[in-house]
Amino acid sequence: MAVGGVSVSESQNRSYGDGGRVTAFVVLSCITAGMGGAIFGYDIGIAGGVSSMEPFLRRFFPEVYRRMKGDSHVSNYCKFDSQLLTAFTSSLYVAGLLTTFLASRVTSRRGRRPSMLLGGAAFLAGAAVGGAAVNIYMVILGRVLLGVGLGFANTAVPLYLSEMAPSRHRGAFSNGFQFSVGIGALAANVINFGTEKIKGGWGWRVSLALAAVPAGLLFVGALFLPETPNSLVQQGKDRQEVALLLRKIRGTDDVDRELDDIVAASDSASEAGGGLQMLVTQRRYRPQLVMAVAIPFFQQVTGINAIAFYAPVLLRTIGMGESASLLSSVVTGVVGAAATLLSMFLVDRFGRRTLFLAGGTQMLASQVLIGGILAAKLGDDGGVSKAWAGALIFLIAVYVAGFGWSWGPLGWLVPSEIFPLEVRSAGQGVTVATSFVFTVFVAQAFLAMLCHMRAGIFFFFAAWLAAMTAFVYLLLPETKGVPIEQVEKVWREHWFWRRVVSDSEEEVPASGKL
Repeated sequence: MAVGGVSVSESQNRSYGDGGRVTAFVVLSCITAGMGGAIFGYDIGIAGGVSSMEPFLRRFFPEVYRRMKGDSHVSNYCKFDSQLLTAFTSSLYVAGLLTTFLASRVTSRRGRRPSMLLGGAAFLAGAAVGGAAVNIYMVILGRVLLGVGLGFANTAVPLYLSEMAPSRHRGAFSNGFQFSVGIGALAANVINFGTEKIKGGWGWRVSLALAAVPAGLLFVGALFLPETPNSLVQQGKDRQEVALLLRKIRGTDDVDRELDDIVAASDSASEAGGGLQMLVTQRRYRPQLVMAVAIPFFQQVTGINAIAFYAPVLLRTIGMGESASLLSSVVTGVVGAAATLLSMFLVDRFGRRTLFLAGGTQMLASQVLIGGILAAKLGDDGGVSKAWAGALIFLIAVYVAGFGWSWGPLGWLVPSEIFPLEVRSAGQGVTVATSFVFTVFVAQAFLAMLCHMRAGIFFFFAAWLAAMTAFVYLLLPETKGVPIEQVEKVWREHWFWRRVVSDSEEEVPASGKL
Protein backbone atom coordinates (compact mmCIF):
# COMPACT_ATOMS: atom_id res chain seq x y z
CA MET A 1 0.00 0.00 0.00
CA ALA A 2 1.37 3.45 -0.91
CA VAL A 3 2.14 5.77 1.94
CA GLY A 4 -1.02 7.66 2.79
CA GLY A 5 -3.16 5.51 0.53
CA VAL A 6 -6.05 3.36 1.71
CA SER A 7 -8.84 1.44 0.10
CA VAL A 8 -12.01 0.36 1.85
CA SER A 9 -12.52 -3.39 1.63
CA GLU A 10 -15.19 -4.78 -0.68
CA SER A 11 -17.30 -5.91 2.23
CA GLN A 12 -17.37 -2.38 3.57
CA ASN A 13 -17.71 -0.55 0.27
CA ARG A 14 -21.33 -1.22 -0.67
CA SER A 15 -21.40 1.10 -3.67
CA TYR A 16 -25.15 1.06 -4.00
CA GLY A 17 -24.93 3.90 -6.53
CA ASP A 18 -23.67 1.32 -9.07
CA GLY A 19 -27.15 -0.16 -9.22
CA GLY A 20 -28.68 3.00 -10.60
CA ARG A 21 -27.92 5.26 -13.52
CA VAL A 22 -27.04 8.88 -14.08
CA THR A 23 -30.49 10.33 -14.66
CA ALA A 24 -31.35 13.49 -16.56
CA PHE A 25 -33.08 14.66 -13.39
CA VAL A 26 -29.91 14.61 -11.31
CA VAL A 27 -27.79 16.06 -14.14
CA LEU A 28 -30.12 19.04 -14.62
CA SER A 29 -30.33 19.58 -10.85
CA CYS A 30 -26.55 19.64 -10.53
CA ILE A 31 -26.09 21.92 -13.56
CA THR A 32 -28.49 24.41 -12.01
CA ALA A 33 -26.75 24.23 -8.63
CA GLY A 34 -23.42 24.63 -10.42
CA MET A 35 -24.40 28.20 -11.31
CA GLY A 36 -23.16 29.03 -7.81
CA GLY A 37 -19.68 28.05 -8.96
CA ALA A 38 -20.04 30.04 -12.18
CA ILE A 39 -20.76 33.20 -10.18
CA PHE A 40 -17.73 32.52 -7.97
CA GLY A 41 -15.47 32.22 -11.02
CA TYR A 42 -17.04 35.25 -12.68
CA ASP A 43 -16.47 37.42 -9.61
CA ILE A 44 -12.82 36.33 -9.41
CA GLY A 45 -12.17 36.94 -13.10
CA ILE A 46 -14.08 40.19 -13.44
CA ALA A 47 -12.23 41.92 -10.58
CA GLY A 48 -8.81 41.34 -12.13
CA GLY A 49 -10.02 42.51 -15.53
CA VAL A 50 -11.76 45.74 -14.56
CA SER A 51 -8.91 46.67 -12.23
CA SER A 52 -6.61 46.77 -15.26
CA MET A 53 -9.00 48.93 -17.35
CA GLU A 54 -7.84 52.53 -17.60
CA PRO A 55 -11.32 54.20 -17.33
CA PHE A 56 -12.07 52.20 -14.16
CA LEU A 57 -8.70 53.05 -12.61
CA ARG A 58 -8.95 56.70 -13.62
CA ARG A 59 -12.38 57.04 -11.97
CA PHE A 60 -11.88 55.07 -8.76
CA PHE A 61 -8.11 54.57 -8.30
CA PRO A 62 -6.42 57.69 -9.76
CA GLU A 63 -3.12 57.14 -7.94
CA VAL A 64 -2.71 53.68 -9.51
CA TYR A 65 -3.65 55.16 -12.89
CA ARG A 66 -0.92 57.81 -12.63
CA ARG A 67 1.68 55.19 -11.74
CA MET A 68 0.62 52.98 -14.63
CA LYS A 69 0.87 55.90 -17.09
CA GLY A 70 4.38 56.65 -15.88
CA ASP A 71 3.62 59.98 -14.22
CA SER A 72 5.82 58.94 -11.30
CA HIS A 73 8.93 56.78 -11.14
CA VAL A 74 7.80 53.52 -9.58
CA SER A 75 9.20 50.02 -9.96
CA ASN A 76 7.45 47.70 -12.42
CA TYR A 77 6.63 45.47 -9.48
CA CYS A 78 4.97 48.28 -7.49
CA LYS A 79 2.75 50.11 -9.99
CA PHE A 80 -0.43 48.42 -8.78
CA ASP A 81 0.46 48.34 -5.08
CA SER A 82 -2.63 50.02 -3.58
CA GLN A 83 -4.44 48.95 -0.45
CA LEU A 84 -7.62 50.59 -1.78
CA LEU A 85 -7.39 48.52 -4.97
CA THR A 86 -6.85 45.33 -3.00
CA ALA A 87 -9.75 46.30 -0.71
CA PHE A 88 -11.95 46.35 -3.82
CA THR A 89 -10.91 42.75 -4.51
CA SER A 90 -10.84 41.36 -0.98
CA SER A 91 -14.08 42.97 0.28
CA LEU A 92 -15.89 40.18 -1.57
CA TYR A 93 -14.16 37.54 0.53
CA VAL A 94 -14.40 39.35 3.86
CA ALA A 95 -18.18 39.47 3.39
CA GLY A 96 -18.17 35.82 2.32
CA LEU A 97 -16.22 34.82 5.41
CA LEU A 98 -18.62 36.56 7.80
CA THR A 99 -21.65 35.14 5.99
CA THR A 100 -20.35 31.58 6.11
CA PHE A 101 -21.17 31.16 9.80
CA LEU A 102 -24.83 32.00 9.18
CA ALA A 103 -24.90 29.99 5.97
CA SER A 104 -23.68 26.86 7.75
CA ARG A 105 -26.60 27.00 10.19
CA VAL A 106 -29.16 27.68 7.46
CA THR A 107 -27.78 24.86 5.30
CA SER A 108 -27.90 22.40 8.18
CA ARG A 109 -31.30 23.32 9.61
CA ARG A 110 -33.26 24.49 6.56
CA GLY A 111 -31.52 22.60 3.78
CA ARG A 112 -29.17 23.17 0.87
CA ARG A 113 -31.82 24.71 -1.41
CA PRO A 114 -32.76 27.71 0.83
CA SER A 115 -29.08 28.66 1.06
CA MET A 116 -28.81 28.64 -2.73
CA LEU A 117 -31.90 30.88 -2.97
CA LEU A 118 -30.44 33.37 -0.51
CA GLY A 119 -27.12 33.28 -2.34
CA GLY A 120 -28.79 33.95 -5.69
CA ALA A 121 -30.74 36.91 -4.29
CA ALA A 122 -27.59 38.48 -2.80
CA PHE A 123 -25.72 37.98 -6.08
CA LEU A 124 -28.47 39.80 -7.99
CA ALA A 125 -28.34 42.75 -5.58
CA GLY A 126 -24.54 42.93 -5.77
CA ALA A 127 -24.54 42.92 -9.58
CA ALA A 128 -27.08 45.75 -9.67
CA VAL A 129 -25.16 47.95 -7.21
CA GLY A 130 -21.78 47.30 -8.85
CA GLY A 131 -23.02 48.04 -12.35
CA ALA A 132 -24.64 51.32 -11.22
CA ALA A 133 -21.73 52.49 -9.02
CA VAL A 134 -20.90 56.20 -9.07
CA ASN A 135 -18.25 56.19 -6.33
CA ILE A 136 -15.83 53.82 -4.64
CA TYR A 137 -18.26 53.16 -1.79
CA MET A 138 -20.89 51.77 -4.17
CA VAL A 139 -18.27 49.66 -5.93
CA ILE A 140 -17.20 48.07 -2.65
CA LEU A 141 -20.83 47.69 -1.45
CA GLY A 142 -21.56 45.76 -4.63
CA ARG A 143 -18.61 43.47 -3.90
CA VAL A 144 -19.81 42.99 -0.31
CA LEU A 145 -23.26 41.89 -1.49
CA LEU A 146 -21.65 39.48 -3.93
CA GLY A 147 -19.60 38.18 -1.00
CA VAL A 148 -22.76 37.46 0.98
CA GLY A 149 -23.96 35.42 -1.98
CA LEU A 150 -20.68 33.52 -2.07
CA GLY A 151 -20.96 32.67 1.62
CA PHE A 152 -24.29 30.95 1.06
CA ALA A 153 -23.54 29.40 -2.34
CA ASN A 154 -20.08 28.04 -1.50
CA THR A 155 -21.45 26.40 1.63
CA ALA A 156 -24.48 24.79 0.01
CA VAL A 157 -23.53 23.94 -3.58
CA PRO A 158 -20.60 21.53 -2.96
CA LEU A 159 -22.73 19.64 -0.41
CA TYR A 160 -25.66 19.53 -2.82
CA LEU A 161 -23.51 18.07 -5.59
CA SER A 162 -21.88 15.44 -3.35
CA GLU A 163 -25.19 14.29 -1.89
CA MET A 164 -27.08 14.16 -5.19
CA ALA A 165 -24.39 12.28 -7.11
CA PRO A 166 -24.19 8.45 -7.34
CA SER A 167 -21.14 7.28 -5.37
CA ARG A 168 -19.24 5.92 -8.38
CA HIS A 169 -19.61 9.30 -10.15
CA ARG A 170 -19.39 11.59 -7.12
CA GLY A 171 -15.97 12.89 -8.11
CA ALA A 172 -17.13 13.90 -11.58
CA PHE A 173 -20.29 15.59 -10.31
CA SER A 174 -18.53 17.41 -7.48
CA ASN A 175 -15.73 18.52 -9.81
CA GLY A 176 -18.50 20.15 -11.78
CA PHE A 177 -18.40 22.91 -9.15
CA GLN A 178 -14.83 23.84 -10.06
CA PHE A 179 -15.64 23.41 -13.75
CA SER A 180 -18.41 25.96 -13.26
CA VAL A 181 -15.90 28.23 -11.50
CA GLY A 182 -13.61 27.88 -14.52
CA ILE A 183 -16.41 28.61 -16.97
CA GLY A 184 -17.39 31.67 -14.93
CA ALA A 185 -13.81 32.94 -14.89
CA LEU A 186 -13.46 32.32 -18.63
CA ALA A 187 -16.72 34.18 -19.31
CA ALA A 188 -15.43 37.09 -17.21
CA ASN A 189 -12.17 37.22 -19.20
CA VAL A 190 -14.01 37.16 -22.54
CA ILE A 191 -16.44 39.85 -21.39
CA ASN A 192 -13.61 42.02 -20.06
CA PHE A 193 -11.78 41.69 -23.38
CA GLY A 194 -14.92 42.88 -25.19
CA THR A 195 -16.06 45.62 -22.83
CA GLU A 196 -12.58 47.14 -22.67
CA LYS A 197 -13.12 48.18 -26.28
CA ILE A 198 -16.37 50.06 -25.61
CA LYS A 199 -15.89 53.72 -26.41
CA GLY A 200 -16.91 56.12 -23.70
CA GLY A 201 -15.14 54.28 -20.87
CA TRP A 202 -18.22 52.58 -19.37
CA GLY A 203 -17.38 49.00 -20.35
CA TRP A 204 -16.50 48.16 -16.76
CA ARG A 205 -20.16 48.73 -15.83
CA VAL A 206 -21.22 46.02 -18.23
CA SER A 207 -18.61 43.65 -16.80
CA LEU A 208 -19.79 44.16 -13.23
CA ALA A 209 -23.53 44.09 -14.04
CA LEU A 210 -23.41 40.87 -16.08
CA ALA A 211 -22.86 38.92 -12.85
CA ALA A 212 -26.66 39.08 -12.73
CA VAL A 213 -26.94 36.46 -15.51
CA PRO A 214 -25.60 33.42 -13.58
CA ALA A 215 -27.12 34.87 -10.40
CA GLY A 216 -30.56 34.88 -11.99
CA LEU A 217 -30.12 31.34 -13.29
CA LEU A 218 -29.16 30.14 -9.80
CA PHE A 219 -32.04 31.91 -8.09
CA VAL A 220 -34.75 30.88 -10.57
CA GLY A 221 -33.36 27.35 -10.86
CA ALA A 222 -33.22 26.90 -7.09
CA LEU A 223 -36.94 27.63 -6.92
CA PHE A 224 -37.53 24.35 -8.76
CA LEU A 225 -34.65 22.23 -7.43
CA PRO A 226 -35.39 19.29 -5.11
CA GLU A 227 -33.76 19.16 -1.71
CA THR A 228 -31.17 16.40 -1.26
CA PRO A 229 -32.39 13.12 0.31
CA ASN A 230 -29.74 13.45 3.01
CA SER A 231 -31.03 16.89 4.03
CA LEU A 232 -34.68 15.77 3.94
CA VAL A 233 -33.93 12.88 6.29
CA GLN A 234 -31.97 15.23 8.55
CA GLN A 235 -35.05 17.49 8.70
CA GLY A 236 -37.26 14.55 9.73
CA LYS A 237 -39.23 14.13 6.48
CA ASP A 238 -41.29 10.98 5.89
CA ARG A 239 -39.22 7.98 4.80
CA GLN A 240 -41.56 7.14 1.92
CA GLU A 241 -41.34 10.69 0.60
CA VAL A 242 -37.55 10.51 0.65
CA ALA A 243 -37.54 7.05 -0.92
CA LEU A 244 -39.68 8.35 -3.78
CA LEU A 245 -37.25 11.20 -4.45
CA LEU A 246 -34.25 8.87 -4.18
CA ARG A 247 -35.75 6.52 -6.78
CA LYS A 248 -36.25 9.48 -9.11
CA ILE A 249 -32.67 10.64 -8.58
CA ARG A 250 -31.06 7.21 -9.00
CA GLY A 251 -33.36 5.91 -11.74
CA THR A 252 -33.93 2.61 -9.92
CA ASP A 253 -36.23 1.14 -7.28
CA ASP A 254 -33.29 -0.45 -5.47
CA VAL A 255 -32.53 2.38 -3.05
CA ASP A 256 -33.18 0.70 0.30
CA ARG A 257 -29.52 0.23 1.27
CA GLU A 258 -28.61 3.82 0.46
CA LEU A 259 -31.66 5.13 2.31
CA ASP A 260 -30.82 2.91 5.30
CA ASP A 261 -27.34 4.44 5.47
CA ILE A 262 -28.74 7.98 5.24
CA VAL A 263 -31.30 7.28 7.98
CA ALA A 264 -28.64 5.66 10.18
CA ALA A 265 -26.37 8.67 9.73
CA SER A 266 -29.26 11.00 10.57
CA ASP A 267 -30.14 9.00 13.69
CA SER A 268 -26.51 9.16 14.78
CA ALA A 269 -26.57 12.91 14.20
CA SER A 270 -29.72 13.32 16.28
CA GLU A 271 -28.27 11.34 19.18
CA ALA A 272 -24.93 13.09 19.10
CA GLY A 273 -26.24 16.60 18.59
CA GLY A 274 -24.05 17.59 15.63
CA GLY A 275 -22.68 21.04 14.95
CA LEU A 276 -19.40 22.87 15.12
CA GLN A 277 -18.72 22.19 18.80
CA MET A 278 -18.98 18.46 18.21
CA LEU A 279 -16.68 18.68 15.18
CA VAL A 280 -14.02 20.60 17.06
CA THR A 281 -14.09 18.76 20.40
CA GLN A 282 -14.36 15.08 19.44
CA ARG A 283 -11.24 13.20 18.36
CA ARG A 284 -13.11 10.93 15.95
CA TYR A 285 -13.62 13.95 13.68
CA ARG A 286 -10.01 15.13 13.97
CA PRO A 287 -8.86 13.83 10.55
CA GLN A 288 -11.76 15.51 8.78
CA LEU A 289 -11.22 18.74 10.72
CA VAL A 290 -7.55 18.81 9.76
CA MET A 291 -8.48 18.34 6.10
CA ALA A 292 -11.22 21.01 6.32
CA VAL A 293 -8.58 23.53 7.37
CA ALA A 294 -5.49 22.26 5.52
CA ILE A 295 -6.98 21.68 2.07
CA PRO A 296 -8.53 25.15 1.56
CA PHE A 297 -5.42 26.71 3.12
CA PHE A 298 -3.17 24.89 0.69
CA GLN A 299 -5.55 25.66 -2.18
CA GLN A 300 -5.05 29.38 -1.57
CA VAL A 301 -1.27 29.28 -1.11
CA THR A 302 -0.84 27.54 -4.45
CA GLY A 303 -0.98 31.16 -5.62
CA ILE A 304 -3.92 30.54 -7.94
CA ASN A 305 -6.06 33.41 -6.76
CA ALA A 306 -3.11 35.75 -7.09
CA ILE A 307 -2.92 34.67 -10.73
CA ALA A 308 -6.71 34.73 -11.18
CA PHE A 309 -7.23 38.12 -9.51
CA TYR A 310 -4.28 39.86 -11.01
CA ALA A 311 -3.32 38.05 -14.23
CA PRO A 312 -4.12 41.11 -16.38
CA VAL A 313 -2.29 43.33 -13.88
CA LEU A 314 0.66 40.91 -13.79
CA LEU A 315 0.84 40.81 -17.58
CA ARG A 316 0.77 44.60 -17.72
CA THR A 317 3.61 44.59 -15.20
CA ILE A 318 5.83 42.77 -17.72
CA GLY A 319 5.02 45.40 -20.35
CA MET A 320 1.95 44.09 -22.22
CA GLY A 321 -0.80 46.47 -23.33
CA GLU A 322 -4.29 46.54 -21.83
CA SER A 323 -5.99 44.60 -24.62
CA ALA A 324 -3.17 42.06 -24.99
CA SER A 325 -3.13 41.32 -21.27
CA LEU A 326 -6.90 40.71 -21.25
CA LEU A 327 -6.64 38.46 -24.31
CA SER A 328 -3.89 36.44 -22.64
CA SER A 329 -6.19 35.98 -19.64
CA VAL A 330 -8.85 34.59 -21.98
CA VAL A 331 -6.34 32.03 -23.26
CA THR A 332 -5.38 30.90 -19.76
CA GLY A 333 -9.08 30.79 -18.85
CA VAL A 334 -9.76 28.38 -21.71
CA VAL A 335 -6.88 26.20 -20.56
CA GLY A 336 -8.14 26.15 -16.96
CA ALA A 337 -11.71 25.26 -17.93
CA ALA A 338 -10.50 22.50 -20.27
CA ALA A 339 -8.27 21.04 -17.56
CA THR A 340 -11.13 20.97 -15.05
CA LEU A 341 -13.38 19.29 -17.61
CA LEU A 342 -10.66 16.66 -18.06
CA SER A 343 -10.53 16.10 -14.31
CA MET A 344 -14.24 15.21 -14.30
CA PHE A 345 -13.41 12.18 -16.44
CA LEU A 346 -10.21 11.26 -14.58
CA VAL A 347 -11.04 11.68 -10.90
CA ASP A 348 -13.25 8.58 -10.51
CA ARG A 349 -10.86 6.49 -12.58
CA PHE A 350 -7.48 7.39 -11.12
CA GLY A 351 -8.57 8.73 -7.74
CA ARG A 352 -8.12 11.94 -5.80
CA ARG A 353 -4.56 11.32 -4.60
CA THR A 354 -3.13 10.73 -8.07
CA LEU A 355 -4.51 14.00 -9.41
CA PHE A 356 -3.39 15.93 -6.32
CA LEU A 357 0.18 14.62 -6.62
CA ALA A 358 0.55 15.03 -10.39
CA GLY A 359 -1.07 18.46 -10.45
CA GLY A 360 0.99 19.70 -7.52
CA THR A 361 4.21 18.66 -9.21
CA GLN A 362 3.18 20.40 -12.45
CA MET A 363 2.31 23.63 -10.62
CA LEU A 364 5.55 23.54 -8.60
CA ALA A 365 7.69 23.33 -11.74
CA SER A 366 5.73 26.15 -13.38
CA GLN A 367 6.07 28.52 -10.43
CA VAL A 368 9.82 27.95 -10.19
CA LEU A 369 10.27 28.67 -13.90
CA ILE A 370 8.04 31.79 -13.80
CA GLY A 371 10.02 33.12 -10.83
CA GLY A 372 13.32 32.34 -12.53
CA ILE A 373 12.41 34.15 -15.75
CA LEU A 374 11.10 37.23 -13.93
CA ALA A 375 14.18 37.36 -11.69
CA ALA A 376 16.49 37.19 -14.69
CA LYS A 377 14.61 39.30 -17.22
CA LEU A 378 12.39 41.89 -15.47
CA GLY A 379 13.97 44.73 -13.56
CA ASP A 380 12.41 47.79 -11.97
CA ASP A 381 12.20 49.53 -15.34
CA GLY A 382 11.26 48.49 -18.85
CA GLY A 383 9.61 45.22 -19.80
CA VAL A 384 10.54 41.83 -21.20
CA SER A 385 10.91 40.80 -24.83
CA LYS A 386 7.99 39.32 -26.75
CA ALA A 387 9.66 35.91 -26.68
CA TRP A 388 9.99 35.91 -22.90
CA ALA A 389 6.47 37.33 -22.49
CA GLY A 390 5.21 34.43 -24.61
CA ALA A 391 7.15 31.98 -22.43
CA LEU A 392 5.60 33.47 -19.29
CA ILE A 393 2.09 33.21 -20.73
CA PHE A 394 2.78 29.57 -21.63
CA LEU A 395 4.04 28.79 -18.12
CA ILE A 396 1.05 30.53 -16.55
CA ALA A 397 -1.18 28.36 -18.77
CA VAL A 398 0.68 25.21 -17.67
CA TYR A 399 0.29 26.29 -14.06
CA VAL A 400 -3.43 27.04 -14.49
CA ALA A 401 -3.93 23.64 -16.18
CA GLY A 402 -2.24 21.89 -13.25
CA PHE A 403 -4.54 23.66 -10.83
CA GLY A 404 -7.56 23.05 -13.04
CA TRP A 405 -7.33 19.28 -12.85
CA SER A 406 -6.02 18.93 -9.30
CA TRP A 407 -6.18 21.44 -6.44
CA GLY A 408 -8.96 23.45 -8.08
CA PRO A 409 -11.74 20.84 -8.20
CA LEU A 410 -10.35 18.53 -5.52
CA GLY A 411 -10.04 21.37 -3.04
CA TRP A 412 -13.86 21.47 -3.06
CA LEU A 413 -14.60 17.80 -3.70
CA VAL A 414 -12.63 16.17 -0.89
CA PRO A 415 -13.90 18.35 2.00
CA SER A 416 -17.49 17.98 0.78
CA GLU A 417 -17.37 14.18 0.85
CA ILE A 418 -15.38 13.28 3.97
CA PHE A 419 -17.71 14.43 6.78
CA PRO A 420 -20.39 12.27 8.43
CA LEU A 421 -23.90 13.68 8.06
CA GLU A 422 -24.10 14.94 11.66
CA VAL A 423 -21.23 17.41 11.12
CA ARG A 424 -21.33 17.79 7.33
CA SER A 425 -22.74 21.32 7.21
CA ALA A 426 -20.46 22.46 10.03
CA GLY A 427 -17.49 20.87 8.28
CA GLN A 428 -18.31 22.55 4.99
CA GLY A 429 -18.67 25.82 6.88
CA VAL A 430 -15.15 25.41 8.30
CA THR A 431 -13.85 24.64 4.80
CA VAL A 432 -15.48 27.70 3.23
CA ALA A 433 -14.49 29.99 6.12
CA THR A 434 -10.86 28.85 5.93
CA SER A 435 -10.88 29.38 2.18
CA PHE A 436 -12.23 32.91 2.58
CA VAL A 437 -9.73 33.79 5.33
CA PHE A 438 -6.73 32.91 3.21
CA THR A 439 -8.30 34.25 0.02
CA VAL A 440 -8.59 37.61 1.79
CA PHE A 441 -4.99 37.35 2.92
CA VAL A 442 -3.70 36.54 -0.56
CA ALA A 443 -5.87 39.19 -2.23
CA GLN A 444 -4.87 41.86 0.26
CA ALA A 445 -1.17 40.97 0.39
CA PHE A 446 -0.28 39.90 -3.14
CA LEU A 447 0.36 43.30 -4.72
CA ALA A 448 2.37 44.47 -1.70
CA MET A 449 4.31 41.18 -1.70
CA LEU A 450 4.94 41.51 -5.45
CA CYS A 451 6.27 45.02 -4.82
CA HIS A 452 8.62 43.99 -1.99
CA MET A 453 9.57 40.42 -2.93
CA ARG A 454 9.73 40.97 -6.70
CA ALA A 455 10.06 37.62 -8.48
CA GLY A 456 10.69 35.93 -5.13
CA ILE A 457 6.94 35.73 -4.53
CA PHE A 458 6.70 32.91 -7.05
CA PHE A 459 9.36 30.92 -5.17
CA PHE A 460 7.30 31.56 -2.02
CA PHE A 461 4.28 29.88 -3.62
CA ALA A 462 6.51 27.11 -5.01
CA ALA A 463 7.69 26.24 -1.50
CA TRP A 464 4.09 25.85 -0.35
CA LEU A 465 3.36 23.63 -3.36
CA ALA A 466 6.17 21.32 -2.30
CA ALA A 467 4.78 21.20 1.25
CA MET A 468 1.20 20.47 0.18
CA THR A 469 2.23 17.73 -2.22
CA ALA A 470 4.08 15.99 0.63
CA PHE A 471 1.03 16.47 2.88
CA VAL A 472 -1.25 14.72 0.39
CA TYR A 473 1.23 11.89 -0.14
CA LEU A 474 1.50 11.17 3.57
CA LEU A 475 -1.86 12.06 5.10
CA LEU A 476 -4.74 12.02 2.61
CA PRO A 477 -6.51 8.65 2.13
CA GLU A 478 -8.26 7.74 -1.12
CA THR A 479 -12.06 8.11 -1.21
CA LYS A 480 -12.70 7.10 -4.82
CA GLY A 481 -15.91 5.07 -5.19
CA VAL A 482 -16.75 5.01 -1.47
CA PRO A 483 -20.44 5.84 -0.71
CA ILE A 484 -20.66 9.20 1.02
CA GLU A 485 -22.19 7.80 4.22
CA GLN A 486 -19.33 5.25 4.46
CA VAL A 487 -16.36 7.53 3.80
CA GLU A 488 -15.72 7.73 7.54
CA LYS A 489 -14.30 4.18 7.37
CA VAL A 490 -11.25 5.16 5.29
CA TRP A 491 -9.67 6.91 8.27
CA ARG A 492 -9.69 3.68 10.29
CA GLU A 493 -7.50 1.98 7.67
CA HIS A 494 -5.04 4.84 7.15
CA TRP A 495 -1.52 4.28 8.53
CA PHE A 496 -1.58 7.52 10.58
CA TRP A 497 -5.21 8.49 11.18
CA ARG A 498 -6.25 5.07 12.48
CA ARG A 499 -4.22 5.80 15.61
CA VAL A 500 -6.17 9.03 16.10
CA VAL A 501 -9.66 7.67 15.53
CA SER A 502 -9.06 4.38 17.36
CA ASP A 503 -8.45 6.36 20.55
CA SER A 504 -11.92 7.87 20.21
CA GLU A 505 -14.02 4.71 19.78
CA GLU A 506 -15.39 5.00 23.32
CA GLU A 507 -15.46 8.80 23.32
CA VAL A 508 -19.22 9.22 22.78
CA PRO A 509 -21.51 7.00 24.88
CA ALA A 510 -24.98 5.99 23.75
CA SER A 511 -26.51 9.06 25.29
CA GLY A 512 -24.44 11.22 22.97
CA LYS A 513 -23.04 13.26 25.87
CA LEU A 514 -19.38 14.06 26.05
